Amino acid sequence: MSPSLMKMWISLASMGFMFLAILLIYFSRFKLGGVFKFVTALVAYILMIVSGIIIFLVVFSGPTPE
Repeated sequence: MSPSLMKMWISLASMGFMFLAILLIYFSRFKLGGVFKFVTALVAYILMIVSGIIIFLVVFSGPTPE
């Protein structure tokens, strides 16, 4: 697998993390209560931070050869 294709899959996974984080934040704010609300919100914000770091690294790692 070429480095360009690997970067594409990594960035696609990061966008999936962002989408999952949006769903979890929605459920934690409007559908859940109690401890589940806190746990899902915590997981959602961790996923959002991780996906932001991954996208930052992919974008600023520069172009790949070929």
